[in-house]
Amino acid sequence: ISTYLKLGTTSLVLSMIEDAFINVDLAVDQPVRTLHQVSHDPDLRQLITLRSGRTLTAVQLQMEYFELARKYVDERYGADADEQTKDILTRWEDTLNRLETDPMSLAGELDWIAKRELMEGYRRRDALDWDAPRLHLVDLQYADVRPDKGLYNRLAARGKMKRLLDEDEVTRARTKPPEDTRAYFRGRCLEQYADDVAAASWDSVIFDLPDRDSLQRVPTMEPLRGTKEHVKDLLDRCRTAEELVRALSGG
Repeated sequence: ISTYLKLGTTSLVLSMIEDAFINVDLAVDQPVRTLHQVSHDPDLRQLITLRSGRTLTAVQLQMEYFELARKYVDERYGADADEQTKDILTRWEDTLNRLETDPMSLAGELDWIAKRELMEGYRRRDALDWDAPRLHLVDLQYADVRPDKGLYNRLAARGKMKRLLDEDEVTRARTKPPEDTRAYFRGRCLEQYADDVAAASWDSVIFDLPDRDSLQRVPTMEPLRGTKEHVKDLLDRCRTAEELVRALSGG
C-alpha cells in the first residue's frame, strides 16, 4: 500500500502542476536539509519552514496538498473521476488523519511504521540501544526481496501487512503486463522480438536489427499509447521486429 499511495499521490500532484492548478506557494525553504530532518523524526513533530515564512509539520503540509488534490479532482472530473483516483484520495486522507492521531495504527500499511514497530520489538526484547548493529541489520533485512529472508515478506505471510494484490496476481504480472498502458507494447515486444531488443525502459524500446547500421528507438512517452486496444493488431501483423519498425516509421 505504501508504494501505491506514493505513486498515486505523486501522480495527482504532478497533474496539478501541469495544469497550473496550485495557486498557493507551498515551496519548502532549504528542502534538502528539511527532508533530512523530517526523515529522522518518527514522532512527526519536526516543523517545516516554507519560503513564505509559514511553519507546519510534514503531515500538515501533505494535508494542504491533499485538500488541493480533492478540489482539483472535484472541479476537473466531478462524478466522472475514475475509481482508482477516488480510492487514492480516500486512502490519502485516512492515512494523514491516522498519522496525526495514531501513527502506529498504520503498521500494516506503511513500510516505515511497520519497520519501526519491528525494531521497537527487538529493542525492548533484547534491551538494545538504537545504534545497535542488530537493529541496523533489521533495517536492511526488512527490504530483502527474497521470500525466505525479507522481514516484510514474513509479515505479509502472517497476514500482518495489508496487500492490494495476492501472490497469484503478482506472479502473473511478471510475464503478463497490464493491457491498458504502454506496458502492453513493451511486454509484447520483449516476448515477440526478444532477440532483437537491445534495451527497454519506461520511455522507449530499442531494437538492434541485423540489416540496420544504427539502433532503432521506438519512443513510448505517452502512458496511454501502446495499449492492447491501440497496438494489438499491429503486433499480430508484424512477425519480425524489422516489420514492426518499418510499419511504425511509415516505410
